[in-house]
Amino acid sequence: MVSVNIEKLKAIVGEQNILSDPADLYIYGSDSSVHQAMPHAVARPQNTEQVQAIMRYANSEKIPVIPRGSASVMCGQVVPVYGGIILDMRDMNRILEINPEDGYCRVEPGVVDDDLNRALKPYGVFYPPTPASSVVATIGGEIANNASGTRSVKYGAARDAVLAVKVVMANGDCFSLGANTRVAASGYPLEKLLIGSEGTLAIIVEATLRFVPIPKLRCMGIAKFNLLSDAGHAISEIMSSGCQPSMLELIDRIAIVAANKAEKLGLPEVDAILLFEADGMVKEVVDPEVQKFQSICEKHNGFGFEYSYEEKERARIWAGRSKLFPSLSKYDERLASTSLADDMAVPFSKMAETADKIHEVADRHGLVMTAYGHCGAGCMHTKILMDTDDESQWEAAKAAVAEIYDFVQSVGGTTSAEHGIGLSKAAAFKKEKAETLELMRAIKKAFDPNNILNPGKLMDGPDDWVSETQLRYQTSK
Repeated sequence: MVSVNIEKLKAIVGEQNILSDPADLYIYGSDSSVHQAMPHAVARPQNTEQVQAIMRYANSEKIPVIPRGSASVMCGQVVPVYGGIILDMRDMNRILEINPEDGYCRVEPGVVDDDLNRALKPYGVFYPPTPASSVVATIGGEIANNASGTRSVKYGAARDAVLAVKVVMANGDCFSLGANTRVAASGYPLEKLLIGSEGTLAIIVEATLRFVPIPKLRCMGIAKFNLLSDAGHAISEIMSSGCQPSMLELIDRIAIVAANKAEKLGLPEVDAILLFEADGMVKEVVDPEVQKFQSICEKHNGFGFEYSYEEKERARIWAGRSKLFPSLSKYDERLASTSLADDMAVPFSKMAETADKIHEVADRHGLVMTAYGHCGAGCMHTKILMDTDDESQWEAAKAAVAEIYDFVQSVGGTTSAEHGIGLSKAAAFKKEKAETLELMRAIKKAFDPNNILNPGKLMDGPDDWVSETQLRYQTSK
């Protein structure tokens, strides 16, 4: 039985930085997923020393601690399944150093992505892994989930941008991992273990990040396809051709219809649209990329090409993709959009087959599913649109998700490209990583012997996400 001494926490961070009212705890018990569980308390540390003191107390009493940023994660990563203390890291939000000479910056975990990029802009550089939620997403959360976004095809994910981290361990000890250099050849890269660990190994209290120059030119283009499979084959050839897009996005018919209904964009309701961006310092670099994109798309029956270097025109072209996620609820107002299997990754050569498979499985199970995403990075997003009051729809969703993940794994794909595992994808993740689950548990035990850091996630997540998710929906209505 978990018991938290609220007065003890107040003595560490101050009364004003502790929340224990049931209404506050309820809000902190969920993220952007459908999962929910109540913590015992919320603590808002202001510095590393306070984090250390909280961890020493929690470790001595074996109290779960869940580090949390803005909770924009979509799979239940920060849901406190065993209660305990939510560690709200947003007040640790200082940009500690911007070092243009050596190409890095140091930040606290609560720094918001967009705020960091605003601070970097005067230096002519940017931090590129930016996810779609960058207006609220914190750097600590992005590192914990190895976040990425639309430009990951060229610039990579958080794992590619993190040089070093300072962490507080489960027992309160503080270590610096990694180095402020682009290369570091010796020893175990312990800093990389923290990236994508979803708060299960240590608390990130500082990060050293590399940045890259802001390109002077960006050109965005669009191509339309009457067959989703043609778009998939074009993606594969674009990425194997030596072409280096800074963005390559897929939108299917369902997503197009939803965006048109929600935003009245007037997009052509074809089977698929590809959005392409090339960037660089001079047109002589950008134009050949755009020409190669069009040539490959034409080879695969693409048509209706549009391009622009102008910011307003690029925003117009991008509007359908940028507003896609909230628009899905308008596809059919009887159906809710659920994130149950939403960011698998497959090899480029399997993109077309995967897109077709998603729709085939959905049709066979009487569901509506999208196929869209950061296809240049191999990421295939999907959402299930379903009647959440219909028990048979939940069972159909369970069967469809399992079938899709089995297919993804059979073609050499992986469970999550950017949103992480949390609770929603634990069953598929454990199936994919079956041979190494015990190795992961051994690493977890070395970092956190008492299993207090975000327990019940990743390799220890639930096998039956549907029952839990269904219960959440039913009790909230």
